[in-house]
Amino acid sequence: MVVNPTPLPTASRSSRADHARRFADLLRQQIHAESFAERGLPSEPELAAEFGVSRNAVRDGLALLKQEGLIDRAPRVGTHVAQRKYDHGLDALLGLKETLKGHGEVRNDVRAAVEIAPPPAVARRLQLEPGEPAVYIERVRYLGDLPLSLDLTYLVPDIGAEILGRDLETNDVFALIEEVCGQPLGSADLAIESVNADAHSAANLQTPEGAALLLLERLTRLVDGRPVDLEYIRMRGDRITMRSNLVRRPDITNWELTS
Repeated sequence: MVVNPTPLPTASRSSRADHARRFADLLRQQIHAESFAERGLPSEPELAAEFGVSRNAVRDGLALLKQEGLIDRAPRVGTHVAQRKYDHGLDALLGLKETLKGHGEVRNDVRAAVEIAPPPAVARRLQLEPGEPAVYIERVRYLGDLPLSLDLTYLVPDIGAEILGRDLETNDVFALIEEVCGQPLGSADLAIESVNADAHSAANLQTPEGAALLLLERLTRLVDGRPVDLEYIRMRGDRITMRSNLVRRPDITNWELTS
C-alpha cells in the first residue's frame, strides 16, 4: 500500500509532463522511505488511483525513475526497486564509515597518500605558512563492492604525516585525525553542488562520463578552531541522498510569535 498518498494538484495549464514529474517526486520519496521494501510497486492503475493522476502521467513518471536507475520494469514481471539510495545526514560531523554504519562495510581504495607542495588556494584554507607542505590522500570509497565516492583530502603536515603511517584502507580520516591529535573535531564549513563526472571521476566511480555527481567541499577544524582537513568529495548522486533537520532562526521564530 502506498504510504499517505497525496493527490497531485490540478491546474488547467498543467501539462502531462508536469503531472509526471510531480508524481515521480512523490513516489521517489516513498521508495526512499522503503515503502516497497518487501514487494514490487503497485500496478499503473493502482498508482493512478492512489495519486489522482492519469495512467499516462504514471507511465511517464515511472519512465523518469527508470531513467534515474531507481526502478526496473519488465513485461509480466512488473515494476521493482532496482537500487536504493543511502542517507547521508548533514546534522552531524561524521565520516562515511560512521554515516553508513549498519548498511555494510565501508572500505577505501587508496590511490595516493603523499606529501605535496599544496596549491595556494589549499594553503590559504589550511592556514599554512609559505613553503609549508601538505599531505594529500586520494581514495575511492566503497560500500561492499559499490563505489560511492571519490575523496581528495588535504591535511596539515604535522597531522598528515602521522596519518600516513596509519590504516587508511579501513578507517575514516576523521577518526584518524582524532586519534593522532588526542582531541575531537569541532566544526566544518560545507558546500554542496552538482557537477558532471570528468573522465577520471567517471572511471573511478564506475559511472558514465558527464553523469551528475554531488561535490562536497568541506573544511574541518579541531575543537580549538584550527583548520586541519580540506576535502573535495565527489559522490554518486544516484546512490546518496543528503538529509538534514532544519529549524527557523530564533529571531524569525520570535517575530512570528509576536506578530
